[in-house]
Amino acid sequence: MFELEALDRRRALLLAGGALVLATVPYARRTFAQPAGGAKPRIGVIGSGHIGGTIGRLWVKAGHPVLFSSRHPEELKDLVAGLGPLASAGTVAQAVDFGDVLFVALPYGALPQLGKDYGNAFKGKVALDACNAVSGRDGAIAEEVERDGIGVTSQKYLPGSRVVRAFNTMSYMIFAREANRPDPKLAIPIAGDDAAAVQTAAALVRDAGFDPVIVGKLADARRFQRGNPGYGQSVTASELRQKLSLPS
Repeated sequence: MFELEALDRRRALLLAGGALVLATVPYARRTFAQPAGGAKPRIGVIGSGHIGGTIGRLWVKAGHPVLFSSRHPEELKDLVAGLGPLASAGTVAQAVDFGDVLFVALPYGALPQLGKDYGNAFKGKVALDACNAVSGRDGAIAEEVERDGIGVTSQKYLPGSRVVRAFNTMSYMIFAREANRPDPKLAIPIAGDDAAAVQTAAALVRDAGFDPVIVGKLADARRFQRGNPGYGQSVTASELRQKLSLPS
């Protein structure tokens, strides 16, 4: 009798212990799925010229690990030398692999080849597209941009990625001068089809020291491509919304 009661108690304890372990497994998975210590997203910069270099520097200063890339990464040593341990240089392939978010700042004519070479690696990643199409430099693709809109065209050549248009409307000198100025901050128009990607982009705009203005979907990015009303506007967010007839 006493042996059976003791056995029943041991079984009950074992079952309770097993249930506790099972209950904690999902919690552990949720915990480990979060970035350690609330770490900021890593950014791979593809095209580390004036725009890529300027915005990338601002993200490093805001605490983001940034890998600047080039076909000749040895030429980026001076760029990363003074930025500390969060900044590094590498190839385009390394930047695509490194980044939770990819910042594309290339001549627009290079976009189709970028998609062909790294399309699979781009899939599922947020791609901030700062490229502008210039007919004299980029050729026929500039005509496609004028016909179809730049956001839609960028998504076509970077299929599977979560494209958000951003940082394309002003020169690097304005970005460098106006970043992190006292409020009201300089407005940066953004547009994308993926709502979560747009929010990621908005957070990165803020981290760089600017004020994001969500213009709409990728089709709406036409409103701030070259030659259109939202392009070249060095204004505050409220002023930009007014110029583009957006809700305040």
